[in-house]
Amino acid sequence: MQKLIAELMRLYLPADAPPADVLTLHVLGQRNVPVSLTGGDGQTRAMMIPFRKTKGAESDAHWLRLCEVANTLQETLGLPAPAVSISGGDAYYLWLSLAEPVPADQAQTFLERLRDAWFPEIELDTDAVRAPIALPPCLHPRTGKWAAFIHPGMGASFADEAGLDMPPPPLGQAAFLEGLESIGKEQFEQVFQALDGAHQNKPMAVPAPAAAPAPSALRHAPAPGLLLKDATLEDIVRHLHAMNIEPTFRHLLPSDRYD
Repeated sequence: MQKLIAELMRLYLPADAPPADVLTLHVLGQRNVPVSLTGGDGQTRAMMIPFRKTKGAESDAHWLRLCEVANTLQETLGLPAPAVSISGGDAYYLWLSLAEPVPADQAQTFLERLRDAWFPEIELDTDAVRAPIALPPCLHPRTGKWAAFIHPGMGASFADEAGLDMPPPPLGQAAFLEGLESIGKEQFEQVFQALDGAHQNKPMAVPAPAAAPAPSALRHAPAPGLLLKDATLEDIVRHLHAMNIEPTFRHLLPSDRYD
């Protein structure tokens, strides 16, 4: 549990976040503690982008959109891989971490310009950076399902119901986070300026994306951090084993098999 709390503090939480014992109760589902990613000094080190299920759309449309956006952040803008989580309800989230805090207003502008450039159909609250959120892992108070960080290769399996029946193991959650990097100060400023130029209808000057490997190579050697929608079971198991996690998979038989 200490390792998980340490990773949450390293990546996302402000210095004046709730103490470790309170966060532990939150993670264990014993107490719901909404947390703001912005500290009392008006600075933030993290941003969250929501992808909610839309009525009338395909059941996995929000997941596919998340994959497109996450890959754009990495391939086009050159940002580190974001964390992916399920809400315990009907949404996925992308989590962006900053190596150094920035004013909340600047972070909000960054999110809004990202939205305008790459995912204009996604609604963002005007105070998205400041508003208290349910930091995963935690128990969703309405559905009784668990919000959790997930391996991107398993995201599609949560398209119909983005929550876990059982609490996720803290060590497994920490393992998903420990390999993530934060967006460096210079990197953030560079992308912020590029988005500002795009906002003013100027050509966007961003780091050139790396050459994409052939489709056949993707299946056998996934690019680090990319959200591959066609990840194989072997890819997922190999990734979990690399983090010293022994996966367990539960298969539920259709109810009519028992009739």
